[in-house]
Amino acid sequence: MPTFLGLRPDDGDVDIAILPLHYELTTSYGQGTAQGPQACIEASAQVELYDVQLNDDLPAGLSIHTIPAWEGDEPTLLQQLDSMTGYLIPWFKGDCFPLCLGGEHGILPSIMEAARHHPLVENDLSNLTVVQIDAHGDLREELDGEPYSHACAAARALDAGIGSLLQVGIRAFSKEEHERMTIDERITTFFAKDTQSPCHGAQHWNQWLETLSSIKGPAHLTIDIDGLDGALVPATGTPVPGGLTYWQVNETIRTLFNAPNAVVVSADVNEIGVQKDSPLTQFTAAMLATNVVSSHAFARKNGMWKALETRSGPNRQATDFRGFSQSNGGE
Repeated sequence: MPTFLGLRPDDGDVDIAILPLHYELTTSYGQGTAQGPQACIEASAQVELYDVQLNDDLPAGLSIHTIPAWEGDEPTLLQQLDSMTGYLIPWFKGDCFPLCLGGEHGILPSIMEAARHHPLVENDLSNLTVVQIDAHGDLREELDGEPYSHACAAARALDAGIGSLLQVGIRAFSKEEHERMTIDERITTFFAKDTQSPCHGAQHWNQWLETLSSIKGPAHLTIDIDGLDGALVPATGTPVPGGLTYWQVNETIRTLFNAPNAVVVSADVNEIGVQKDSPLTQFTAAMLATNVVSSHAFARKNGMWKALETRSGPNRQATDFRGFSQSNGGE
């Protein structure tokens, strides 16, 4: 089985868990995100292991495990969300850092339910800040009649009770979504038209970085790769022009992990498509995932992250979780 960064697996304790989620049920334009995690892992074998911030080669003394992928074969969407949540929960014990690879952005509700079990969240998602890199608001109530569509991922995270949602790169949204951005006090949105402006973009970008640096408590980072300019990720489900540069996303990752009063408890990189004529899309995703890993390693090195439970090995039994199907009519 290919492993993240081509690192040899071992049977010891897990410091960083790479969790592939082959989930694709509600994509509305381009398809292929179910194959995205595998393509990202394969591309990662070509990523340079040296990190300037760490001044070391990955794994930098840490044990990085690529966990066997979640493969949803349940008959309904809600049952698949339940199954995915059960797969994730054992990795949110606080003993390791979980990095999820998607799959469509519809993975976020399951990640939020798993995050409830993290010791710093303490079963109260109001303690959690979600930082969202995305082209889209993902704040719709439903799309094509489906409230758990990828276009509703952030809305469902808010409905689950997260304390704060910080968005950047946003440049495609409905009137309904814009109204929620304006009304819901938990949402802070930095629009691409502002941060990417040739005239005053630097001012807005610095405000974004200051906002990240002021985060307190546990945080989850969700990176929809269409948050980058479409030229960098043409094979993602809905590439949009006018997005973030690679360096802006990298700066966002580094700033978040270095926030003095925050602890990034988990992350995901999603909407990874498989580009046929060039590996650019999946390689860009692999670089972003690597930057997350190296930023977590740097946080550990500087005492900004520590294991909160006894460290465990890579073989963990999925939890029997039925929260989505039971709370939505017992489907």
